[in-house]
Amino acid sequence: MFAVVGLIGGVGSGKSTLSQWVAERLPVGRIDGDVAGHEVLKRDEIKQQLAARFGQEIFDDSGEIVRSRLGEKVWGESPDKMAARQQLEAIVHPGIRQEIETQIQQFRKAGQAGVLLDAAVLLESGWSNVCDRIVFVETSDQARRERVMSQRNWTEENWRKREESQLSLHEKRARADFVVMNTGPVAEAGEQLLSYLTETCGWSAANSSPDVG
Repeated sequence: MFAVVGLIGGVGSGKSTLSQWVAERLPVGRIDGDVAGHEVLKRDEIKQQLAARFGQEIFDDSGEIVRSRLGEKVWGESPDKMAARQQLEAIVHPGIRQEIETQIQQFRKAGQAGVLLDAAVLLESGWSNVCDRIVFVETSDQARRERVMSQRNWTEENWRKREESQLSLHEKRARADFVVMNTGPVAEAGEQLLSYLTETCGWSAANSSPDVG
């Protein structure tokens, strides 16, 4: 059956790497919510709204939004930052959801068995209602911190501010249908997820079909 499976977890839990590993082995599409967000930020109407709220300093010399500059204005738990983040979400989240739903339909029409949706704020944004299953990716705090500092060039403060801006790990875990332990090589976590998806969604590599790209 066609199904949408959302992956959630703490910041730096390895959701993207895990979903890529699985999507290479099953006849399913993969949607990266962060990439969808990048695309939405390129839209002129979104740029205009963000400029009106956050100022021209969030743009580079070519007129593109610098996400780190925008992030400085919204990440954190002070009342001002929380209010700014809510305003940012009100501007960009509808567009991201539209992009996600469009891609889901493209994968369905292409004959894929389903979709893996990797979106950092899947629960917070309400996008979970497009999902048939939710999987929580369990990773240690140390591994997550080291991953974002090495791969994303964040400071520990960047990581903690982003983490504090999301639902707690306890709540995310409680709202998931299944937990994958991502504490070793990606193949180990990948096999756990493969088994779960085969059992619950009926997805099988034997039914592989072309990706829409």
